[in-house]
Amino acid sequence: MNAPAEPIVSPSIQHLARLFAVQRDAFARQRYPALAVRRDRLSRLLALVTENEDAVVAAIDADFGGRSPHETRLGELMVTASGIRDTLRHLASWMRTRRVPTPVSLLPGRGEIVPQPIGVVGIISPWNYPLQLALVPAAGALAAGNRVLLKPSELTPRTADLIAELVGQRFAEDEFAVVVGDADVGRAFSSTRFDHLFFTGSTAVGRHVARAAADNLVPVTLELGGKSPALFDDSADWDMVVPRLAVGKLFNAGQTCIAPDYAIVPAKRRDDFVASLAEAMARLYPTLAANPDYTAIVSDQHYRRLAGLVEDARAKGANVVEVNPAGERLEPVRRKFAPTILVGVTDAMAVMQEEIFGPLLPVETYDSLGEAIARIDARPRPLALYWFGSNAKRRERVLRETIAGGVTINDTLLHFAHEDLPFGGVGDSGSGAYHGERSFALFSNEKAVFHQSRLSPAKLLWPPYGRTFERLFAILRRL
Repeated sequence: MNAPAEPIVSPSIQHLARLFAVQRDAFARQRYPALAVRRDRLSRLLALVTENEDAVVAAIDADFGGRSPHETRLGELMVTASGIRDTLRHLASWMRTRRVPTPVSLLPGRGEIVPQPIGVVGIISPWNYPLQLALVPAAGALAAGNRVLLKPSELTPRTADLIAELVGQRFAEDEFAVVVGDADVGRAFSSTRFDHLFFTGSTAVGRHVARAAADNLVPVTLELGGKSPALFDDSADWDMVVPRLAVGKLFNAGQTCIAPDYAIVPAKRRDDFVASLAEAMARLYPTLAANPDYTAIVSDQHYRRLAGLVEDARAKGANVVEVNPAGERLEPVRRKFAPTILVGVTDAMAVMQEEIFGPLLPVETYDSLGEAIARIDARPRPLALYWFGSNAKRRERVLRETIAGGVTINDTLLHFAHEDLPFGGVGDSGSGAYHGERSFALFSNEKAVFHQSRLSPAKLLWPPYGRTFERLFAILRRL
């Protein structure tokens, strides 16, 4: 009988295995890179971002079939460069050993925390912000002294290839390397025995990544998504905040993990809200088809999914308000999807059951704040929550009684841009947080170290136990 054929392993998966082995060996040789080494790596990463603006803009534009260059510069290049610069400014202090208070019972010993690199970090990045969501976590992992392997999304292949080329020009493969490939490569990547696996993407894929990582007991950070509510209080300055909602919703044509996914407004203000929102959207994008400011949907599949959500909502009774000021005929082949407000939505509609990731905004109404809070809390925990209003008492009630990964008050998206705020999800929207010092801590082992003193009285508690033990124990238990 013939022996069973050996499974065929693709060259990309073989490349992944080789790179992982190379990085593992490199970490074994240098377990604690000095500050100068880490700063050098971060400086090279910063140069990669700042010196290749045109190439990055062109690659992302090609992948999307029309991505606003201004949105790429703002949401990808500036955010990434700003985060790296912030890390460079603070890295020395983050690396220091930190003394911690010592309880009286352990004096004159002392305790401290030593941040230690963990090894090889794997990063799986998504398509919607293909540069930023790849390099910002990579910066944190490099700052913490680790080696990094990156798997970009196959849905933005030109950007993935560009990142691989630019990283290859500036980094040795045992420092930071990129593995490109399809979903099979992604599955192999998530099954690799990294020291930490960082994933940004959908909740559905995140579950598969978490299961694969669990098989190897690999710690995993999941940055997912979900339905982020925008809750409007009757005290809101609507002329000020409705345009802010429109900007946050339509940036990158809604293809943002923290984009407002539905609005919930006082019932008596619904019609005014819808009219104000449509007007604000029309001012932002007076034309759509050839407007370079308005980003296309990333793929035909995603475009069809959005069209299906609208038709499902329409068939189930929603009023569909399409914001197309110039009355243009939008060709599906160009994937420009008109901003669309869905009024009168219900939980039976698909648009209220899944993350939208497009320029659609369902609008719900409420009669009391308690009703609005209960509706938000009955749904899976959102990655972001937005509250609009000026009533401090009701604002604090919303902050206390709702659970979300992060919150912006009277605007959208901006808690993500604040480097000193942790960014991450909760429940179905993810686990773990990063940005700024949180990234450094995430990719470090905060090693607990206790220094015992020569003058320690601990031996008074050693056996054989007797009267001395009882007297000292009686004192210690009251401390």
